[in-house]
Amino acid sequence: MSSESQMTKQPVISISLDEFLNETRSQGRHSFGLEELKQALQVSDKAVNQALYRAKARKKVAQVRKGFYAILSPEYAKQGMVPPTLLIDDMMKMLNRRYYVGLVSAAALHGAAHQQPMEYFVITQKPALRNIKNKKLKINFYVKKDWSTESVIQKKTDAGYINVSSPELTALDLLFYKDVISLNNIVTILKELTQEIKPADLQKTATKYPQVAAIQRLGFILDKELKIEKLGAVLLKVLKNKNVFPVLLSNNKTKAGAFDEKWKVINNTNMEADI
Repeated sequence: MSSESQMTKQPVISISLDEFLNETRSQGRHSFGLEELKQALQVSDKAVNQALYRAKARKKVAQVRKGFYAILSPEYAKQGMVPPTLLIDDMMKMLNRRYYVGLVSAAALHGAAHQQPMEYFVITQKPALRNIKNKKLKINFYVKKDWSTESVIQKKTDAGYINVSSPELTALDLLFYKDVISLNNIVTILKELTQEIKPADLQKTATKYPQVAAIQRLGFILDKELKIEKLGAVLLKVLKNKNVFPVLLSNNKTKAGAFDEKWKVINNTNMEADI
């Protein structure tokens, strides 16, 4: 008998899907990628797919997007999905994408939303990601060329930390992506969000913010609508060092409206806070 045939084959040590889910949850995570599952189970792709199919039928896991799954621990089994805050960082790391939670979702995390938003908003870089929209989960992705990392903070969640726009960046983004939600809703959010905005941080963030029109619109609302002159004065100071052109307050209304010389904003809509 040859020495080769006498060699003992080392068995492949693998774990079950349930063991993988328990181990992942023990790390504080609520989600996983398909590739890390394959690596852990060390079985054929067919066997992995069959295991996932059974786990979905037992409401142990739910697919978030292609190649990425949420773990449905008992407290989330009835809803059939975990909150996006608990899985967004895992997913963006799997995709190797810079990101931050922004707009209404960021405002809610800063305590500036009078009701929990039904949709989740994430800012990322190109190429654009397809929105996730199903009965259990709605995540909207918006593209931005770049942003200052100084204006993105980390918020602790039950799954670790997520990147979130600062109150100052959130306010500016709300006016940059102003067609996403109504101006009335923006005013409502800003009434609460301004309690978290620091003048020095607003000046620093606005100075590096490339979308000048958003600075104008935010300044106009802070100054004329919310009467927070201290924050308005900060943005007016920033605008003195930028090229400023007349802009419409709302793109969804007529172009006719009163022109505000101070902010170079055409007030073509009637704003009213929702609360």
